[in-house]
Amino acid sequence: MFCSCGSMMFPENGEYVCKACGATKSIVRKEIFTTDSKDKETTVITENVATLPKTRIPCPECGHTEAYFVIRQTRAADEPETRIYRCCKCNHSWREY
Repeated sequence: MFCSCGSMMFPENGEYVCKACGATKSIVRKEIFTTDSKDKETTVITENVATLPKTRIPCPECGHTEAYFVIRQTRAADEPETRIYRCCKCNHSWREY
């Protein structure tokens, strides 16, 4: 996150703080990402949406082309990671292996 003065802001005590000019910005509330595994167990991942990266990928529900994503190692270490996406518009979650 960057400040309006152009400096980088760092998280401190629940908000972003600019070390150069002292400006602050609150951190967005936490979101819950939920996925269902093949054996019907549910995995819940809680992340701060303000710090999650975004990518351009079409949502299978609404067709919006931007989504937040997290990468998790959900299977054995010799298998590829799982990418979990959350649509920025409709909050639909899906995953790719």
